[in-house]
Amino acid sequence: MSLIDAARAVRENAYAPYSHFKVGAAIRARSGEVYRGCNVENVAYPEGTCAEAGAIAAMVAAGETELTEVAVIADSPMPVSPCGGCRQKLAEFGRHDVKVTLATTDGKVHETTIGDLLPGVFSAEHMERS
Repeated sequence: MSLIDAARAVRENAYAPYSHFKVGAAIRARSGEVYRGCNVENVAYPEGTCAEAGAIAAMVAAGETELTEVAVIADSPMPVSPCGGCRQKLAEFGRHDVKVTLATTDGKVHETTIGDLLPGVFSAEHMERS
């Protein structure tokens, strides 16, 4: 199963009774294992969880901390891009050159990288003291 197909399958499990905007994400970890996540809304906006954050949480819960590829899919007119918070989360666990495939349910695809999604990323290097 491709990463987009994994994201497409988990998207069906999204809990989106308020926005009706289901998103699925799949990430491949350094081990090759694929982790999936879907958006989970909450009536107390913005207390929901994004699909990308859910996939990252599943990866970390399994004991892994490095992702090597990302796919995100939604039923939208154009490929949906991760929100700012998820871009930062992806950058925490993936290198700047990690491939990110953004897709729509009707087949439109846009390929990019974590670095292109989040130029000027805030990183652990900013936390170092001279």
